[in-house]
Amino acid sequence: MFRERIFSLGVRFVVCSIALVAAHLGLPVAAVHAQQRIDVSGVAQSLLPVSVASFVADQRARVDVAGVVHSDLGRSGLFNLIHTGTAIAETGPLPTELRGRGIDMLVSGSVSRLANGRFDVRYRLSDLVKSSTVFQRAMVVHPDDLRMAGHQIADEVYEALTGEKGIFSTRIAYVSKQGSRHVLQVADWDAENPQLALSSAEPIISPRWAPDGMRLAYVSFESRKAVVYVHNLANGERTTVADFRGSNSAPAWSPDGQQLAVALSVDGGSQIFLVSARGGAPRRLTTSTSIDTEPAFSPDGRTIYFTSDRAGSPQIYQVSVQGGEVRRVSFNSSYSTSPRISPDGRLLAYITRREGRYLVAVRDLANGTDTVVSDGGREEAPSFSPNGKWVMYASRFGGRDALVASSVDGRVRQQLAALSVDMREPAWGPLPAR
Repeated sequence: MFRERIFSLGVRFVVCSIALVAAHLGLPVAAVHAQQRIDVSGVAQSLLPVSVASFVADQRARVDVAGVVHSDLGRSGLFNLIHTGTAIAETGPLPTELRGRGIDMLVSGSVSRLANGRFDVRYRLSDLVKSSTVFQRAMVVHPDDLRMAGHQIADEVYEALTGEKGIFSTRIAYVSKQGSRHVLQVADWDAENPQLALSSAEPIISPRWAPDGMRLAYVSFESRKAVVYVHNLANGERTTVADFRGSNSAPAWSPDGQQLAVALSVDGGSQIFLVSARGGAPRRLTTSTSIDTEPAFSPDGRTIYFTSDRAGSPQIYQVSVQGGEVRRVSFNSSYSTSPRISPDGRLLAYITRREGRYLVAVRDLANGTDTVVSDGGREEAPSFSPNGKWVMYASRFGGRDALVASSVDGRVRQQLAALSVDMREPAWGPLPAR
């Protein structure tokens, strides 16, 4: 079964959409371009009362910036979003009367069109309990960047209220099939605002972000075999990184972005190799008669985690980037694949088979305890958010493929899915440079 699941990756196709399913938590229809489904459990008593008031906005702004902020904060599962029922600008005295409605924190702002066609976005986070301003800022953006402005505001609010980096201005990559074409797309973290990265008549699988957020590695079958490419998103240039005899698959970036770990069958069976991100001769890391595949670097770049069936069933192992002794990591299931390491190196996300269902588990590497964060039963391709608080993965519901993001404790889960099409192979990009 393991071999079938690993090598069938090359013939699984997806059809994706930028639409999201119906909204929970009282999100207004006008708040976002598409609606979402958010399932929240176990956190209701700890939600911080926050209101994102409608911004006082120029009607020529094509994006509801406040709606984007509202949607992002609602998706986090940490805030009880309360509507003010009116637009509130970032200037003037604080509307402390909103305290009577149970609102502790207020996000307000304005969007004004400038003479050059750009938009001046101003916003304020207010603490109504203390009757004080937490921060008040402004940015000037191109009309096409208004949605990203909303994500950036949400990130600032999230960090101010939690002390942790937000991930709302990050991007994801995923694979789709549109007609007869296989498509690699890049989108906002919520799957909105998709941009075409590559369209091909042949399958594309396993997209992976470079640490700089400017390049993607992936596997394409354009030459009727699996070949690993590195794609520069800014100019569209591509570098062939692994096109050796046999199969070339499962690319994973080193933390410095200089090399990739890949699974190659150049010597027969699938084994783990290191190769420069510019291409060149590969260096072999593992040697076995079994399938070694799905490599993933540790954040310090010293260790490679990978999947192997060398013990008779697929399990997760680790090896130094210098090679040498291989150590088994997973023991809690007869089937463990697709390892991914959190940015702080403390957690391992992977696919585990339990009672015939393929689920996403998150393991604390210090104490070995697992938390199962999914419940669909047909999960694949976990990917950590850059702040390590979320795991995105592909699943299947009602005959359709979908992307799901779950908090690493499993308490907050949101499904990003189209009403009639599929989404697969998610890869979560790094935090944007500031």
